[in-house]
Amino acid sequence: MDRKKFLKTCGVALVGLPFASALLTSCESIYYATNSVQNNTIVVPLSEFEILKKNKITYRTFVMVKTANQDFPICLYKTGENKYVASLMKCTHRGCELNVGGGIYSCPCHGSEFDTKGTVLEGPADLDLKTFKTNIKNENIYIQIS
Repeated sequence: MDRKKFLKTCGVALVGLPFASALLTSCESIYYATNSVQNNTIVVPLSEFEILKKNKITYRTFVMVKTANQDFPICLYKTGENKYVASLMKCTHRGCELNVGGGIYSCPCHGSEFDTKGTVLEGPADLDLKTFKTNIKNENIYIQIS
């Protein structure tokens, strides 16, 4: 390959890299839900899963929940009709904060992966994530944190 063709190929690759990266990442952005804390319960309105675009409502598959009392956020993931799993986003291997995307939680520190119910998919972590009991009442999701 001659120098000119090499430089042109490198230039195209460098320009295209950000676009490729954007395409490969999860289409769903991270949304932090508004919430309140009552005793040992976090209250998240069901409406926090709604997205209004062009007068049409679509739904998020998950929201992040952060409170002043928690060192790590909680991911509230919709797993079915009126079924939600709340998982602490703290890796059970070395305590790094997990990333959400592509239907899994992944650890940026050592590569552990968990499914949306908190079960280990890939080590080095060997313990499932801490999850919290959830229930729905009066258009709210209640996360029992104690």
